[in-house]
Amino acid sequence: MRIGVFDSGFGGLTIFQALAARLPDYDYLYLGDNARTPYGNRSFETIYRFTREGVDFLFSRGCKLIIIACNTASAKALRAIQQNVLPTQYPGRNVLGIIRPSVEELAKQSKTRVVALWGTEGTVKSDSFALELAKSAPQIRLFQRACPMLVPLVEAGELAGGGTDFFINRYWSETHALHPGIDTLLLACTHYPLLYARIRALVPPEVNILIQGNFVAPSLADYLTRHPEIDSDLTRDGSRAFFTTDRTEGFDKLAEAFLGHSVISEKITL
Repeated sequence: MRIGVFDSGFGGLTIFQALAARLPDYDYLYLGDNARTPYGNRSFETIYRFTREGVDFLFSRGCKLIIIACNTASAKALRAIQQNVLPTQYPGRNVLGIIRPSVEELAKQSKTRVVALWGTEGTVKSDSFALELAKSAPQIRLFQRACPMLVPLVEAGELAGGGTDFFINRYWSETHALHPGIDTLLLACTHYPLLYARIRALVPPEVNILIQGNFVAPSLADYLTRHPEIDSDLTRDGSRAFFTTDRTEGFDKLAEAFLGHSVISEKITL
């Protein structure tokens, strides 16, 4: 019984890396739907179908608990899967997203109570972060900016250079124009931490930049403590397996850049 991590591509490796560092003894299975990335500009129906197929695959490979590491999929598909699929088809198993722990951290970190979010078009248009903040921290004002060029840059391995800096500068300038009091910026796409060095260099130092893996991992550890009925079923051999829906050569090369060690993946079809 393993912990599954699902993402639309490579970005979820930033979440996987944080989980494995915080909870290293557990067994993990990672699935990147690289053949169909990005999810950010797709319809609700398509994102739900893709995410459901990923969840079904991970459960079929023995996962007891799945983390949807993709913000777009968490925003558009998680609730429907939790409410309509798990009770009838996968009782005793669970699927978690990364929006709630992100919102909790935003509320905790901001001093001006004015925060910003960078994400895909799908994440921004879903308004999931705004809705969650309205419920749990209504005093926080959230300004959102879609950054459609950042995922293609990461997927292409262009983590630095003039083109990358151009778009980061542009997105920050447009974000700052929304409200000068923004003191916290959430990178609400799991690809964006790969650009953290350039974002940190170009965004003013007084702005706190949040990377989701830093608090999603502690949140999962807390969840497992509160749910011993799930935790007790999870095996702890320290194994890791990686699957992709695209070429394994490309996945393995970029995954090594993400994780800092070699990866051997297996190609599957959803």
